[in-house]
Amino acid sequence: MSAIEARLAELGISLPEPVAPVANYVPFVRTGNQVFLSGQVSIGPDGLVAGTLGGDMDLEAGQAAARLCGINLIAQMKAACEGDLERVKRVVRLGGFVAAAPSFTDIPKVVNGCSDLMVDVFGDKGRHARSAVSCPVLPLGAAVEVDAVFEIA
Repeated sequence: MSAIEARLAELGISLPEPVAPVANYVPFVRTGNQVFLSGQVSIGPDGLVAGTLGGDMDLEAGQAAARLCGINLIAQMKAACEGDLERVKRVVRLGGFVAAAPSFTDIPKVVNGCSDLMVDVFGDKGRHARSAVSCPVLPLGAAVEVDAVFEIA
């Protein structure tokens, strides 16, 4: 078992099968030593986490939704690396999108649910640049969506 797989197990994370695209795009594109991952929505074992932060969802629920996005990103990354997460040299960037009411301003705290997971799993290689923005609605009604850029060996 690789160090990354061991760390996932320590965290109690079992990676799901990568989620299939819902429109005309691919889940990831490798170019050179970078992998661009398409946005992953807040879907987990119990289905889609839908809602609006500052509406029918609170901060903690949003962070949990963002964590699910991170788990899905790692699952896609594993597929992009042909099963070998040890090829990850760096999480370069995350782009977080949060369905939020106009008065909800804790967008960065929501996306920390994904950012914290990347550091928990990859250590210093998980520290990344990031954007975190709100929007009125996300695909499928998801609460959170996150895309990513990784560097691989």
